Amino acid sequence: MGLTGLRVAVTGASGFCGGAVARAAAGRGAVVVGLGRRPGPVGQHRFWDAAGDQPDLSGVDIVVHLAAAVGDPAPGAAARFEAVNVAGTARLLAAAGGRPVVWVSSGSVYRPPAGGRPVIEDDPVGGHRNAYARTKAAGERLALAAGAVVLRPRAVYGPGDPHLLPRLRRAVRGGTVPLPGPDAPLSLTAVANLADACLAAPGWPAGAYNVADAGPYQRDAAVRAVLAAATGRPVRVVHVPVRAARLAAAVATAVAAAGRTEPRLSRYAVEQLARPVVLDLAKAAEQGWRPRESLTGFLAALQAGHGCAPTVG
Repeated sequence: MGLTGLRVAVTGASGFCGGAVARAAAGRGAVVVGLGRRPGPVGQHRFWDAAGDQPDLSGVDIVVHLAAAVGDPAPGAAARFEAVNVAGTARLLAAAGGRPVVWVSSGSVYRPPAGGRPVIEDDPVGGHRNAYARTKAAGERLALAAGAVVLRPRAVYGPGDPHLLPRLRRAVRGGTVPLPGPDAPLSLTAVANLADACLAAPGWPAGAYNVADAGPYQRDAAVRAVLAAATGRPVRVVHVPVRAARLAAAVATAVAAAGRTEPRLSRYAVEQLARPVVLDLAKAAEQGWRPRESLTGFLAALQAGHGCAPTVG
């Protein structure tokens, strides 16, 4: 949809995804109003603590909500996830009134169907492994009930990614990265594709929409290619039995609980990598949305300065 001259509020504009949406909105002629505890990369900043305050949406035409508590919380530290992802959503929706709201959820809300078929928006939501997925599902229920457009990306990646790539790099030991179970197809979402969807979605009918790259990637090839491009060295994938990976995650979680830190490996992370998850994009495609970026462009950016020539298939 056309954005020239519209005032677009982007919550979480200082974050990885929020910053990408804010820059894309400004590039399309919108007046960006960033809401969060820190200023975003462009536009006006209005302070908002999603864990406790009512956002100031005065003069705003469209709201894109990306502010969230993310990651694997330390055991016993889930209260902030509830305060931000659920209660914060309720405050945002109340302040939005009748304005169009795009609420960015996560593909982790799904319970993947048996048989590995593509996941559609009507598939069950549940079976959550951590506070992040559980509270994102609770927050999106509020958003859907309020008539918002809810986007469900999976494993968002791109320049400046503070989560996915750092976790993969930490897992490498002696040129080897262990992955749970056999190879599997997985949907990933380039942050540019998510930003495009966020800015198109205000014109879509209310409801949930999957957002990902045009096709899935084979997990092992994608991990090898990304790590080779990031480190400049080839990386070997070793398959670890899923049961053993779950046991290691249980031990890591217990250690984290004792130190009140985020676990180095969680059951949630194991499940995200072990099971094939491919998002069906037909519903968003019906609205005219098409993903324009892929992992290939990200690999080229990572490869700069290194000698490897990674490929992904």
